[in-house]
Amino acid sequence: MDRFDALQAFARVVETGSFTKAARALDVSNTTVTQLVQQLEARLRVKLLHRTTRQVRVTDDGAAYYERVVRLLADLEDADTSLSDAAAALRGRLRVDVPSPLARLVLVPALPDFHARYPDIELHLGVSDRMVDVIGDHVDCVLRGGELADSTLMARRVGELAMGMYAAPAYLQRHGRPTHPGDLADDAHRMVGYLRWRSGRIAPVTLHRDGEAVAIHGRHALAVDDGNAYLAAGVAGLGVLCVPRYMAEPSVTRGELMPLLDGWRVDPMPLYLAFPPHRHISAKLRTFIDWVVDVLARQPAIAPP
Repeated sequence: MDRFDALQAFARVVETGSFTKAARALDVSNTTVTQLVQQLEARLRVKLLHRTTRQVRVTDDGAAYYERVVRLLADLEDADTSLSDAAAALRGRLRVDVPSPLARLVLVPALPDFHARYPDIELHLGVSDRMVDVIGDHVDCVLRGGELADSTLMARRVGELAMGMYAAPAYLQRHGRPTHPGDLADDAHRMVGYLRWRSGRIAPVTLHRDGEAVAIHGRHALAVDDGNAYLAAGVAGLGVLCVPRYMAEPSVTRGELMPLLDGWRVDPMPLYLAFPPHRHISAKLRTFIDWVVDVLARQPAIAPP
């Protein structure tokens, strides 16, 4: 038994709650992961995991052992890194997941600068608005807007997205310009709905002015679960949007969208970078995080946290 491989296998099973997901994360077979954990338990003469056909749960002994294993694996990686020069440490693959509009409008256009600085870091960029399983999908970090639903993740607040209300000129010609948020609840108006990925529900929009708060559900002819499609629906005149300013500003400049409801404010959306718990943050991941924070800081529609 390779003890290092066995420790890695055990740690990934605990983190993912699944032998199958652990095998996928380590790029080995299910059989290999099972055998490594069994051999580790036999060597220790302790049961580390409870296995059923539906789930894997860590035992009390296994939980205590896991905490020490995670620290040991982190120390080993630090030891390897300390023997390399700075350039050698900044190499290898990073798996990152980001929302599709933020990727298209902010991060991807800035990537030539990142690769010029760090040519040996290979980025695998997942681009979607769905909430990925950070641990099960073996993602190094995710960038997400809104409060994080998974409280077990480690997170760093990296910005605040200024929000606004917008509609296409063609929509305003057909339906008129709303002068109060309550107008959007009338039959004359339609909003484009944004579907929350986990619940499939459309969240209301709340606007504020001088101590007054108005929550608008509105009527929806269309609801989508992707930010790029959401913006495209607004540009097509399918309804009123509530969208981050960084997304809307290029369309406003081109005359495709117009700001609405001057004097009314939508609460800003927090922006987080999140990582798996108990996982060592490598030098290349720290470098990527610092680069993202710097890129966001240069966006006028994204305020610092």
